[in-house]
Amino acid sequence: MSPEQAMEQALAAGVNCFQYRNKSASRRTVYETAAVLARIAREAGALFIVNDHADIAVAVDADGVHLGQDDLPIECARTLLGSTKVIGISTHSISQARAAEAAGADYIGFGPVFRTSSKDAGPTQGTRNLAAVAQAVALPVIAIGGINEANVQFVIEAGAVGAAVISVVLTSPDIRQTAERMVRTIRDIRRKR
Repeated sequence: MSPEQAMEQALAAGVNCFQYRNKSASRRTVYETAAVLARIAREAGALFIVNDHADIAVAVDADGVHLGQDDLPIECARTLLGSTKVIGISTHSISQARAAEAAGADYIGFGPVFRTSSKDAGPTQGTRNLAAVAQAVALPVIAIGGINEANVQFVIEAGAVGAAVISVVLTSPDIRQTAERMVRTIRDIRRKR
């Protein structure tokens, strides 16, 4: 299934924020795919974030960029993107989360909360560390790593405002149904807060 088809199904399920992450494609391919995805997201009123590449985010008029700890510094990305675009960064500790907040990030990703095969992001952090980070910063925290239907409720209960998922949705025989169930779980828990 193409990224565009996956996005269409997730949009139909109520997903309203997308991050395009492709670590193996050429920068040209990342740009071309991101341009199409940005248009689809914009037409649907969804937020679209490009992973790693601030310049590509600017080129496709994405809503923002998500950086890793070894990517462009937040301050430099802000210079490229301007004050109205969203900048997120992956973090793995309270000190990294606080540094991201001080540098002007708009949100942080924290993890890996659970074991994941989608990326090598270091040791699992668990929901206790996720809760500690959510309490330590005023920024929205997105849980990253190994999140699926069975554990998504725990990351939201720990203080995350959302969850970044890859495998559980993209390997599902029915992307839309899987995404709908996860969106429903997140909304239900957030409503009870």
